[in-house]
Amino acid sequence: MKINQIAGLAGGVVALSTALGLSRGAVSQWDKVPVDKVLRVCDLTSWQVTPHELRPDIYPNPSDGLPVDHQEAA
Repeated sequence: MKINQIAGLAGGVVALSTALGLSRGAVSQWDKVPVDKVLRVCDLTSWQVTPHELRPDIYPNPSDGLPVDHQEAA
């Protein structure tokens, strides 16, 4: 999933970057969401995107990193 699609689920690149305390340009340049930002980005998308979808190299199982109340959906 491309960062613009992810950002769209969080209200746009400006909203996402502001919530993360980063510049719009920094977020727009991501090829992958940085490991330390994955869970926050998922939270900002209301868990419409999972840690596994963003970084399967770090979260190999579909339910990895999900809050307990979202694990059944994975």
